[in-house]
Amino acid sequence: MKKHLFAATLLAGSATMAVPAVADTLDIVKQRGTVTCGVSQGVAGFSAPDDAGKWHGFDIDFCRAVAAAVLGDPDKVSFVPLSTKERFTALQSGTVDLLSRQTTWTLSRDAGIGIHFVGTIYYDGQGFMVRKDIGVDSALKLSGATVCAEQGTTTEQNTADYFSANKLKYEPVVIDSADGIIKAFDTGRCDVYTTDASALYAQRLKLTNPEAYTVLPEIISKEPLGPAVRQADDKWFNIVRWTLFALLEAEELGVTQKNAEAGLASQNPAIKRFLGVEGDNGQQLGLDPRFAYNIVSKVGNYGEMFERNLGQSSALKIDRGINKLWNAGGLMYAPPLR
Repeated sequence: MKKHLFAATLLAGSATMAVPAVADTLDIVKQRGTVTCGVSQGVAGFSAPDDAGKWHGFDIDFCRAVAAAVLGDPDKVSFVPLSTKERFTALQSGTVDLLSRQTTWTLSRDAGIGIHFVGTIYYDGQGFMVRKDIGVDSALKLSGATVCAEQGTTTEQNTADYFSANKLKYEPVVIDSADGIIKAFDTGRCDVYTTDASALYAQRLKLTNPEAYTVLPEIISKEPLGPAVRQADDKWFNIVRWTLFALLEAEELGVTQKNAEAGLASQNPAIKRFLGVEGDNGQQLGLDPRFAYNIVSKVGNYGEMFERNLGQSSALKIDRGINKLWNAGGLMYAPPLR
């Protein structure tokens, strides 16, 4: 019996070894010629199509930066709009190569469902939005309110924890899409809309009368938003991670979309290494030596992305706050690119 079991084990091992290795995502992307990026179904400033069907936003620009790094062309990317319920399954199954969709980095997500976050692209926190005419200026005055939240998000638990900790009663109204919440909130089905503060500013633009609503001052959670990839795909993970870091490093070095080309002739050693004039950063990632130049010259740096999509040059006009660079009082910085 032991001999039979041993033989069966050897046979099973041989069969396993005979299975060809699955191509990594970098190979797949190069063969396909496009990056497939999972995004939201439409959040102003982050990812939303215009009237012509062209996608714009902060998360969209990050996808374009990855395409520029890998394929040299920011337009070689296809966008797949995903609901909160669909997003992780789509990434796990390979429907998308990358998730760039206002997703909070948590332990259970990073360790428990087969995905890895590459870093924090936006430090956010959960807030509350109400109609101005109810006369509430603090979340601590929301006892008895009906509160709309999106199903399948960290928002639900955060809300329950906050109201319980402050001995406030509330009635949860859980809806499976952001657009569904907007309709419910706009028609008075709920008194409060709670989600990440950045999304509240974006969603307010969809309301019938945006000026009639206000975002309360309380931030009740840490919501580090970040792009994610599949686990056990280290080469692709490194590429997406260092695309994020390249955007931050470019801003710190003062390399912009307008001056990136002139930077190729710079005598600054850090800029020369960053843009690929010297060094082997690109080679270590399996990319063109000038991958960072391709990112910045075609998409811009982190600050440019933030300003045009979320900052004072955008409809949202969000203060950059803790998303400033570390040397400007914020939390954002890249490890050394060397």
